[in-house]
Amino acid sequence: MRLLPVFAMMLSLTGIAAAQSPVPVRVGVIPVIGAAPVFVANGEGWLKEAGLTPTFTTFESGPNMIQALASGTIDVYVAGIAPLAVARTKGIDVRVVAATAIEEMVFVAGPKLAPYFANGASKAEAFKAFKAKEGRAARLATQPPGSVPNTTLQHWLWQVVKADKADAEVVAMGIDATQQAMLAGAVDGASIREPALTIVQGRNPAIKLIATGGEMFPNQPGTVVGVFGAFADKNPAAVEGLVKAVVKATDLLKSDPARAAKPVEAALGKGITDLATIQKALTSPAAKFTADPRAIVDATKQMQAYQVSIGTLDKDVPLDGLFDPRPYEKATAR
Repeated sequence: MRLLPVFAMMLSLTGIAAAQSPVPVRVGVIPVIGAAPVFVANGEGWLKEAGLTPTFTTFESGPNMIQALASGTIDVYVAGIAPLAVARTKGIDVRVVAATAIEEMVFVAGPKLAPYFANGASKAEAFKAFKAKEGRAARLATQPPGSVPNTTLQHWLWQVVKADKADAEVVAMGIDATQQAMLAGAVDGASIREPALTIVQGRNPAIKLIATGGEMFPNQPGTVVGVFGAFADKNPAAVEGLVKAVVKATDLLKSDPARAAKPVEAALGKGITDLATIQKALTSPAAKFTADPRAIVDATKQMQAYQVSIGTLDKDVPLDGLFDPRPYEKATAR
């Protein structure tokens, strides 16, 4: 009988050890500055401190990542909000637990198209004049239909600028392909994010910023942290730790971008760019970091309604199950 307390204590210690065991988490991410809070959280060791052992897989767009989410090959989605509405219509339980950035997408024009926007000409007239002189519509690169870049570009063209659809051709391609197409002159303009904005303008100053994210879609919801429902239900403490690390990283990006640039460059650079470029990208007009998922709910509703109007979403999806602010509220509770 005397062994029972010892046995009970051993079971208790085993339970504590199990509770403290690192939680493997498979993170899907797109290689953009909007995902910087996750890169910083990992590089600073804050994900490890939260009891997480992350592995990262890079994707070219949010819609491509949805397939991995549906097949159960990733646990966490770090990409644009727009594809998640589509995912939920297909029965994929994914919950947005944090934002990372807003108003990421901007529009740039290449050397042929940019002069048409000079001297205060209306943007619709600029596209019309380009077609009249070049004999073709302006080719504008963006990511696949259903993505935030594609939705934002179409909203800007048809709702804000009110361009004639005969004057602009939207061409879908991957993130890297968009950047290369702009530099090669294969397209006339593009909706891009950082660090692509800093990179293309650094290599060719004739590429001009024509519209900021706020102009294209006010309070434009961008990259978010979405967690697969099954993972969230099994690992609530891990999800809260993940969000807490993202909040901490977001604060660092705002207060000390020079320090934050190092882990971001390690994740995004890969010999393609350098630390100075990343630091400049972190402080550009296209880098607006926020971790609060509640801040983008209204704009997400507006974006979703627009997706329905252009046919990339069948119908409005209730957002009640899409956003789960509880981990953020716990992570930021004083």
